[in-house]
Amino acid sequence: MGQLSFFSAESVPPAVTDLSGLLAAQGQVVSSREGARVSVVVDSGWRAESIAQMMREAGLESEIGTSEEGRPLVRTAPVPELVALALEWTRGAVKFVPADWVPSPREQRAWVLASGRVEADGQRYVLGLDPHAPETHVVLAQSLMRAGVAPTIVGIRGSCPGLRISGRRRLMHLAENIGEPPDHPDARQNWPHI
Repeated sequence: MGQLSFFSAESVPPAVTDLSGLLAAQGQVVSSREGARVSVVVDSGWRAESIAQMMREAGLESEIGTSEEGRPLVRTAPVPELVALALEWTRGAVKFVPADWVPSPREQRAWVLASGRVEADGQRYVLGLDPHAPETHVVLAQSLMRAGVAPTIVGIRGSCPGLRISGRRRLMHLAENIGEPPDHPDARQNWPHI
């Protein structure tokens, strides 16, 4: 990648708000008496390990398990520190994107870790969206635009909706924001290429 950006995920201190990137993807937040818990089901172990590490860096306990479908599941413990995030990202029991949300580099990194994928030609990258929250898709596209990465919404009628990022300049901007991939061969294959 060359030179580290002053605004990359690696140059910003960790925070519990970083987990907003998981909610932009297929992540969920649930409130209880103890606080709130963020969880996300992913498609591979490297994603779960990387997300668990990000949770620990933000000062939260993390747990990796298996979902009912047999896929890796990573989640925090229910804690008071996540209550504000839960209030911002839900309306009742429905996922809701804060209208003024602009994903920071670390939030973008969490989003990539949860659901990012390179498309077959290698010239396009897709950030996955929650297929169970279609009302969030347009708002998330607008949020990513405000962060300087203009996407196209794809697959909204299927089970794998996402925000497609294409063009060398946009891919480079995303790659600079999220920093280096985790040290795993599958992570490098699923990281934006420029």
